[in-house]
Amino acid sequence: MRSFRVTDFGKPLSEDNRPTPELTGTQVLVRVKAAGICHSDLHIWEGGYELGHGRKRLSLQDRGVALPLTMGHETVGEIVAAGPDAKDAKIGEVALVYPWIGCGECDVCKAGDENMCLKPRFLGVYCDGGYSDELIVPHPRYLLSLDGLDPVTAAPYACSGITTYSALKKLDFCLDSPIVIVGAGGLGLMALELLKAMGGKGAIMVDIDAAKRDAAQKAGALGTVDAASPDALAQIAAIAKGPVRGALDLVGNPQTAQLGFDCLTKGGKLVIVGLFGGGAPWALPFIPMRAITIQGSYVGNLAETQELLDLVRAKKVSPIPVTKVTLPQAYDALLDLQKGKLVGRAVLTP
Repeated sequence: MRSFRVTDFGKPLSEDNRPTPELTGTQVLVRVKAAGICHSDLHIWEGGYELGHGRKRLSLQDRGVALPLTMGHETVGEIVAAGPDAKDAKIGEVALVYPWIGCGECDVCKAGDENMCLKPRFLGVYCDGGYSDELIVPHPRYLLSLDGLDPVTAAPYACSGITTYSALKKLDFCLDSPIVIVGAGGLGLMALELLKAMGGKGAIMVDIDAAKRDAAQKAGALGTVDAASPDALAQIAAIAKGPVRGALDLVGNPQTAQLGFDCLTKGGKLVIVGLFGGGAPWALPFIPMRAITIQGSYVGNLAETQELLDLVRAKKVSPIPVTKVTLPQAYDALLDLQKGKLVGRAVLTP
């Protein structure tokens, strides 16, 4: 089993070669075909999140992330072996790995919301993930058949796909009118494609990067706005041609959160997904005065991920742009992502 691991926060990834462990119980072994490099991986590699307002940085070690760790939570693989109790594993099937695995025993997990478990076992976060040529998955139920979808372009559905799908569902009351999406990177382009498939009116895409705005425009955005423009709000209003009831912040810093809040009409809703960091910027009286709803959204559950794959197939959703990189190039791809050089997604192809 060859992998590239975080052994020290903020340092180059280390290559690791070790024998493939013997499978037990319901474990399933997949041979990795594709593994997306997500912006969340940057936070894991860096070791924490900035909280703003002079507060201490949130350490991932304090949240239970232990090193060494093989990152990678957007993984597609071929099932090659199964433990003695993995009766439903289909050897040879190519599947998307659902990584947001909980303890399996609490009420939250039993209700189907393992992504909200307080004792998570997320692959690539708390357990080893897909920056590897092989990956052990604890149970066959976390393997969703791709049924003909391309492994490389489908890998991001395990995070950017399910994250944006679940977030857009939280705005379903207003998808018949234009919404604002802040951030036109991999998540933003994914959200734009899924919004079309869900029958949405369309999105105004906001980003400080001209190349990403251009990619969003080509992907069918109603219009694009430079978040750094002094008249960004006026530009949004002109494109919307009416009140904006929903905004999706895929960046999650004080500036983007403020812009998402300010563009909303009374009774509007801001859904925050991004984890860039910082402190909340809003004046508290405006929240009740304008009856604004602010909601966080964290990935999605297993059932929603199956819904997503079904939607992608039924509506023939166009994949976001991907850049293939080899497994040893994982660290360089992380740095490119950190510098904002990537449009869409970098995907490891071991």
